[in-house]
Amino acid sequence: MNYGEVKSHFEALLNRSDNTSALTTTFIDQGIRRITRQLRSAMNEKVQVITLSSQTASLTLPSDFIELISLYYKDRELIRLPNAQFRTYADNPVRGKPHHFTRQQEAIFIHPQPSDGELTLYYYGDFDALSADSDSNALSATAPDLLIYSALTYAADYYLDERATLFEQKFQTFLTEIQEQANDQELNGSTQQIAPAYRYEED
Repeated sequence: MNYGEVKSHFEALLNRSDNTSALTTTFIDQGIRRITRQLRSAMNEKVQVITLSSQTASLTLPSDFIELISLYYKDRELIRLPNAQFRTYADNPVRGKPHHFTRQQEAIFIHPQPSDGELTLYYYGDFDALSADSDSNALSATAPDLLIYSALTYAADYYLDERATLFEQKFQTFLTEIQEQANDQELNGSTQQIAPAYRYEED
């Protein structure tokens, strides 16, 4: 569904003469934010590739960042460390191929500090914004029912609607179905292996 279709379906299900277009937009925006906080699936996966041309100690996270999935330098996945453990590395800012990273607020710090190559950041991010009625994003196209019932839960709170429990149950059902499907996709299609406890690599 596009944004206009989502709004029309939402208003038909809500079926209230005292609802306004402005409130419909507000409820849908609130619904999207709720889904963004809870859902972790391919629908809200993002990739950012950073090309390096000078020694780099840190990078700024994208403005739509929600949660980190993984960080790669070339074909090597970097190991995340707690801030306290990373502090000893930060005090020794050597140049080289990075092995470790940590997150501090809106920045990722890496060690050693690379001066060339590419860093690839995989993360969960915000859904693309919906503005015009013809707009669509991964959520409205793939799971419009989840979006609509998420919006309906906020509308029910606003109007003290007796259908609040029904709307919430529907939302939770759709969310569970989609999350389980996403989890299954992560496990299917590849051979599961036990990773070795230690790995030795050449720099």
